Amino acid sequence: MIDGVATDSSSTSSPSSDAKPRRARRTRMTGAERRQQLLEIGRTLFAAKGFEGTSVEEIAAKAGVSKPVVYEHFGGKEGLYAVVVDREMRRLLDMVTSSLTAGHPRELLEQAAFALLDYIEEYTDGFRILVRDSPIPQSTGTFASLISDIATQVEDILGREFKNRGFDPKLAPLYAQALVGMVALTGQWWLDVRRPKKAEVAAHLVNLSWHGLDGLEAKPHLIGRRKS
Repeated sequence: MIDGVATDSSSTSSPSSDAKPRRARRTRMTGAERRQQLLEIGRTLFAAKGFEGTSVEEIAAKAGVSKPVVYEHFGGKEGLYAVVVDREMRRLLDMVTSSLTAGHPRELLEQAAFALLDYIEEYTDGFRILVRDSPIPQSTGTFASLISDIATQVEDILGREFKNRGFDPKLAPLYAQALVGMVALTGQWWLDVRRPKKAEVAAHLVNLSWHGLDGLEAKPHLIGRRKS
């Protein structure tokens, strides 16, 4: 009591020093944000460890969620993997097809080579996933079928070039597969060594393919003993 006036100690006292501070409220992800987070985590793990080496438990732990959340969004590891592969296949195919803008055949070869090497450089994890053997059927097929899809994009170009040179245009699909396959396999090798530089790799690929095409025989023949 001060000067005959009662005081309320609770209104004047300072907060207890041992009171626990309030925890910051965590922002809850939307369904779309959580799905994207799981895709990115899965993509990284699949690239580093492969499908068999990655578990739902690890994916969930990296995302800070329980296993049922992964199942809720993708139905399991297989579903998540399928979506990751499908996205990478579409990305690579779009990069290659959109790059084919020049009119001269040799420059088109350069553009196709650069597109694949650009993808390897910018989306390394995606390419590592694509070149692994897929354990499950994909909506867009395997890496081999993706290469076939890309080859289809250059069949018409080669067909016109063959016709102009007096070759059988019906053979264009065969040569398209061979050329795209050559670039893809070189890309797999370059994925880890990264030497020489990208532009030099593209130049050598085009050098081999272009000068090979330039010196094609209209009717190639075998020189060894085996004829069939």
